[in-house]
Amino acid sequence: MRLLLDTQIALWALTGSVRLGALAQGLIEDPENTIYVSSASVWEIAIKHALGRGDMPVTGQRAAELFAQAGYRELPVTWRHAAMAADLPSIHGDSFDRLLIAQALAEPLRLLSRDATVASYGAMVMPV
Repeated sequence: MRLLLDTQIALWALTGSVRLGALAQGLIEDPENTIYVSSASVWEIAIKHALGRGDMPVTGQRAAELFAQAGYRELPVTWRHAAMAADLPSIHGDSFDRLLIAQALAEPLRLLSRDATVASYGAMVMPV
């Protein structure tokens, strides 16, 4: 299965947080699955870390290095992804989450997220 990690899931996986949960951890560690992290997530981490947000424990640069070391694949943001984000229903207002949803729809990928609002976008979101 091709899985896209939302930003929090990706960070929890890197830090070994118990908040990740057994289902998400099992999916991420399953060698049959291909794990993607969006460049938008690295951008989100970089911005929020620079603002001093406590929920972003590493810089964007360090996150990118750690994602690569973990064997995750980078998912670049394309023009198509950006355009699709604008066409999504106005269920969720977070621009980063909307872009991840658009990427999951466009590629297609299953998006792992703990955000119930994100999950309301449809079957391509896997609530974990």
